[in-house]
Amino acid sequence: MKILDPRVNLWPKGIVMRGLERDFGAAAPDAYLVWWSLAGVDGAVAEAPVNWLRPQPTRAQLAAKAFAPPPPEKPKTLDAYLEWLASDSAQPERKWPGTPILPTGPTEAPLMVITDMPDMADAGAGHLFADRAGALFDAMMRAIGLRRDDICLASLFTVRPAGGMVEASDLAHVADRIRLHVHLAAPRRLLLLGDRTVRALLPTDGADRTVGLRPFNHDGGTVPAIATFHPRLLLSQPAAKAECWRALQSLIEEDRP
Repeated sequence: MKILDPRVNLWPKGIVMRGLERDFGAAAPDAYLVWWSLAGVDGAVAEAPVNWLRPQPTRAQLAAKAFAPPPPEKPKTLDAYLEWLASDSAQPERKWPGTPILPTGPTEAPLMVITDMPDMADAGAGHLFADRAGALFDAMMRAIGLRRDDICLASLFTVRPAGGMVEASDLAHVADRIRLHVHLAAPRRLLLLGDRTVRALLPTDGADRTVGLRPFNHDGGTVPAIATFHPRLLLSQPAAKAECWRALQSLIEEDRP
């Protein structure tokens, strides 16, 4: 076996061994760059974080991504939207049993009311706001001079899942869907009912969402919106009716010259 002479310099040119100390000198930066290059790093910083432990995609995966079909075109009219909502198999409600309760009402209505999902009584009746909650809702509309036939009425989810529980991804999906609906229906104002509806459609930085009209962003611009309690909560907590009436008054004041 050949024994190397310890006096022989095995380091790159310009680097000298001195006892246990290594004087890298001017060649040290180049050595570091070579080391990082061999490790696969080709840049010091990037615009987005990189998961270095993620497996590289296969050729089949790259080919599938390259030839993936474009996303379906969004409906351009309210009638097309309702047909898409009723027939599209990609809607989250297709995972649950039950007949969808579709939105109702004309375009350019004076008010569009959005709730979170049908109640259990609604599923049997085939329309939103049935039973006692429906009677209270009709009274709320009469208080501001409107009837059901005058308004556009919709829910985030057209079917009620078991226990009324939904996933965050589904909630984000229907929130985008409702923004398209508002754009196509073109109501003059929005009334959002229930905390889940408000959190999905009217995010806030901590301000009170139940005081005054706020702009709601949809696919075609903005529309004034107000949020208040769902009738099902008002039935169990009558003391909240006073605050609900203040929110409804904001809708009345909007019509005043």
